[in-house]
Amino acid sequence: MIGWIYSWPELLLMGAAAILVDLIVGDPRWPTHPVIRIGQLIKWLERKLYRTESGGVESSGRRLRLRGVVLTVVTVLTAYAVMTVIVIAADAVHRWLGYAVSVWFISTTIAVKGLKDAAMLVYRPLVAGNLADARKYTGYIVSRDTDQLSEPEAARAAVETVAENTVDAFLSPLLFALLGGAPLAMAYRAANTLDSMVGYRNEKYRLFGWCSARLDDVLNYIPARLSAAVMPLAALLLRGMSARRAVRAVFVFAGRHPSPNSGIPESATAGALGIELGGMNRYFGQESERARLGWPLRPLTAEDILKTVRLLYVTCLLTGIGVLTLWLVVR
Repeated sequence: MIGWIYSWPELLLMGAAAILVDLIVGDPRWPTHPVIRIGQLIKWLERKLYRTESGGVESSGRRLRLRGVVLTVVTVLTAYAVMTVIVIAADAVHRWLGYAVSVWFISTTIAVKGLKDAAMLVYRPLVAGNLADARKYTGYIVSRDTDQLSEPEAARAAVETVAENTVDAFLSPLLFALLGGAPLAMAYRAANTLDSMVGYRNEKYRLFGWCSARLDDVLNYIPARLSAAVMPLAALLLRGMSARRAVRAVFVFAGRHPSPNSGIPESATAGALGIELGGMNRYFGQESERARLGWPLRPLTAEDILKTVRLLYVTCLLTGIGVLTLWLVVR
């Protein structure tokens, strides 16, 4: 048995069903999204754990790093334990209730529709010539400064977000759902949320968020490399995209990205579309040059947001077909 109480064929079917639910429903506004509750837990734990100590920088650093480990372990284990209790309780009432609860919660760890919706909030004002709104909505999905973004820069930010999160918001949670059901998928989502909240390499979180950032890197390692296979296949099915160039871009550019994982889906996207991602970003008023990925065969425009969303959806479709095919083999 896998995932405590469900067999692997059951988990495969639940994973496929969760993809469908996400595509139809997206991020639920009621009841409160589980990721919001995870974020609230992280903020509460951070208030309790984050403080510097007297006695020297070295001593303070070790203690801060240790507290960061505690934050990571408590958050991930809490998410896993709570989800396990919910699934077991639902299954005890009726097997089909257990299925339904599992599918629902797995779907909340996936965010394909949510990614599309967020990207379209940037796309629509850009094509309408409303750069102010495009900058505002870009600020919802990236941590860089957005108040001075040009149209190509806003489009690039949206494309990079969708490309990177093809792994974080789809392939990774789905993989963990297939391995351990809703509890393991939610544990992954907790780890990923930790990274997005405290996994920064700035003065405040460099030590405290170290464990969270490294755990996220480890958990996304295999899914990111799976994206190097699935995304070029998706590009092969889309007009105007190059699967061969997507594969080549991964080998040429992915290693230049500061993240061991994010460079893979971003390079695949850049190669498929024939554009260049990366470049100059601003964070809190300071310029930061990010690795440039892909070949700038043409200028990047707002339409590339739409193309990246299509690439995401076809990647999702192909993965879902793969999951169902695997179910037919192992059932």
